[in-house]
Amino acid sequence: MGIIASNIRRGMCILFEGEPCRVLEFNHHTPGNLRAMVQAKLRKLRSGTQFEHRFRSTDTLETADLETHELEFLYAGGDSYHFMNTENFDQLEMSDEDLGTAAPWVAPGMKIMAEFFNGRPIGIQLPNAMVFQVVETNPAMKTATKSSSFKPAKLDNGVMVTVPEFIQNGEKVRVNPSTGEYLDRVK
Repeated sequence: MGIIASNIRRGMCILFEGEPCRVLEFNHHTPGNLRAMVQAKLRKLRSGTQFEHRFRSTDTLETADLETHELEFLYAGGDSYHFMNTENFDQLEMSDEDLGTAAPWVAPGMKIMAEFFNGRPIGIQLPNAMVFQVVETNPAMKTATKSSSFKPAKLDNGVMVTVPEFIQNGEKVRVNPSTGEYLDRVK
């Protein structure tokens, strides 16, 4: 379906040079005696790269038809990850490249939302918070408070994050997987 450039909105998916892109920001300009234009910041869904492009306000853009399905992570084998579609129980395989930075965060039994373009998965959405156990970190300081400095810690999935000084080995912490940021300690 085609839309004119002045009708694009934040969050929309469009086809730019045959590749699906999500609109991150847009700004409609009508400078003085020049023609109107739309300055858009886009992110390619396959590669994740961001770029800016200027459209004339009358340009016709094609919207990308994306499907969203809930997938359950089954297991990882080598550099491939195996998922099951919870709607029709089809199994599919994704590579490290397909998952990108989300690869180390997936865990068996975890349910995620995946976006599909032309029948192929192009990206996944992880939950906003996940719980992991700290397996390796420096000993806790007796004087450590909540507002003190941070130290590196290795989680049970192998990812390194920074945690407050009072966190010890074996404790469970809540982490935001999209940023790798420590949120809080789980009791």
